[in-house]
Amino acid sequence: MDDSLVLRSVLSLVMIGSGLLVVWMASAAASGQLQRNSLAGIRTPSTMSSDVAWVAAHVRAKRPTMIAGYLALATGLVVLIPMPEWGIAVIVLGGCGALLGFVLHGARVGVQAAKAVLEAPGARPGAKPAAEPDA
Repeated sequence: MDDSLVLRSVLSLVMIGSGLLVVWMASAAASGQLQRNSLAGIRTPSTMSSDVAWVAAHVRAKRPTMIAGYLALATGLVVLIPMPEWGIAVIVLGGCGALLGFVLHGARVGVQAAKAVLEAPGARPGAKPAAEPDA
């Protein structure tokens, strides 16, 4: 097997796997499926202080984080296209930079949302989100 094909295949699997994981995490955390934990999600003192702050942070961070995941998926697919190794390097570094940038942006706006919830009148640390009213 050609070394370039092995390189492209491994990079593709890593980027696609990362993208799928980021998309799942963003969706699960924003929907409340992914509860407060010490492994995945935006884990800062403000987001970990209550369930309400956790969900607020992830709802606000969902869009930029999903974009990050989709860009990683796209990067994983593009590196499969035959191209010189320098092209692969540029694509992967650009994809990783975009992934990092959008995830960090999502974390920043998520923390801002969590702090806003915590500073709201009547906010209680450790509070659970209000139940959805029946439609």
